[in-house]
Amino acid sequence: MSRNEHHVVPNKDGGWDVKRNGCKRSSVHKDTKKEAEDAGRVISKNQGTELIVHNKDGKISSADSHGNDPCPPKDQK
Repeated sequence: MSRNEHHVVPNKDGGWDVKRNGCKRSSVHKDTKKEAEDAGRVISKNQGTELIVHNKDGKISSADSHGNDPCPPKDQK
């Protein structure tokens, strides 16, 4: 079973896209990585998915869980 994820990825024609895993079309296209990351974060929070941000070379630069995290942090006392 695949996880519910949104990815911020570079677009081959320029700019950056936010794509949900398993989908061919992007949800959002922005000119800058920062704009795409901000838009992706809003979408990810609304849909309770994981946001995975990639660099231009395709490597993951960061990930942020907005959904049902299987390993939540322990309460700090």
